[in-house]
Amino acid sequence: MIRIENLKYKYQGVKHYVFDGFNLCLEDNNIYGLLGKNGTGKSTLLYLISGLLRKTSGSITVDGVESSAHDAGMLAETFIVPEEFDLAPVTLDAYVRMNEPFYPRFSREVLESCLRDFELTPDIHLKELSMGQKKKVYMSFALAANTRLLLMDEPTNGLDIPSKSQFRRVIANNMDEDRMMIISTHQVHDVESLLDHIVMLDRSELLLDASVADICAKYNFEFRSLGEPADDVIYSEPSVQGSAVITRRREGDADTQLNLELLFNAVTKRAL
Repeated sequence: MIRIENLKYKYQGVKHYVFDGFNLCLEDNNIYGLLGKNGTGKSTLLYLISGLLRKTSGSITVDGVESSAHDAGMLAETFIVPEEFDLAPVTLDAYVRMNEPFYPRFSREVLESCLRDFELTPDIHLKELSMGQKKKVYMSFALAANTRLLLMDEPTNGLDIPSKSQFRRVIANNMDEDRMMIISTHQVHDVESLLDHIVMLDRSELLLDASVADICAKYNFEFRSLGEPADDVIYSEPSVQGSAVITRRREGDADTQLNLELLFNAVTKRAL
């Protein structure tokens, strides 16, 4: 479990706080989608949780351990995939041998399985890879580390359409009950089928903190053609042929699939 209480944080030399009195609790065995507009603190929150940034005040605990303490046990159970990174110009085998000792449950079998799904081979040299290929390798290593907490910041940026499909398959195949994953992204269509829980924030304001199951039990996400009734619509976005709409779910309504982009726009515009 991650528990954040009365979090305050600001960057050095900046007057305004990114977080000021922020509270949040995240449970194990969930894939969280962390959403928000640019500059609302999504990446900052991931770095605070991982301990890479030190809070100004308040508390961030991961399984009861303060993240800023850099406890060896907690670090061995935490892996973060940042949006931007670089890899040493070595072979993948050398990279694994240098880094796998930090993660007690590291699995070469999982690594090789992820690489196969990404259509990569274990005999690669990291300096010869494109940025998209490096991201696939790094995410494969992250999953093979088998940490209880996995943080990903914009993981599908730089991936082409087939690779985004591969990403979803790799994540789905390697999520188990002992893990928590937090994915911060703007590319909501890339991940919406993976998510169990949605967290939307605007700096210290928590706009939404709800499971996908609860959201879909409360709302319908539909497309309505031009001329169809709209008196029950809570939020809509027009298109050439009609509108994507959100309505309140009524007893007997058929299940509808979450439209995360529509939900995000509705919540950020305070329509829900």
